[in-house]
Amino acid sequence: MNRGPSIWIVDAEHWTRACLRAELIERGYDAVGFEDVRDVLIQTALAPVRPALLVVTVPGQRPSDRQVDALKRNGFPIWVVGGTATSPHDPLVAVSARLLRRPLTIGAIADEIQRAVPVRAT
Repeated sequence: MNRGPSIWIVDAEHWTRACLRAELIERGYDAVGFEDVRDVLIQTALAPVRPALLVVTVPGQRPSDRQVDALKRNGFPIWVVGGTATSPHDPLVAVSARLLRRPLTIGAIADEIQRAVPVRAT
């Protein structure tokens, strides 16, 4: 069985992270969930595979400026899912390729991901 593109999800809330991960797996992605950015940085140091996309939900545990710089150096696209109060000047938003504004359903987030990073038919 071939796995689809790897999508990494950062969300401090377990239920949201698990639901989005399940939806993406159902659509053919290799989806991995992380509780915070620190865990992503540890994984990038350990794994040779990089995600096709990193989706970070805010608010949550705000990454430090050093962590944001490390994410930027990794070079993979970052999407931020945030509320209407999420500032475009937030350091994480500033390095992201896209800001998705809430309210959004899990399905709507997955639809956006599917449009940007399609799963190739085998």
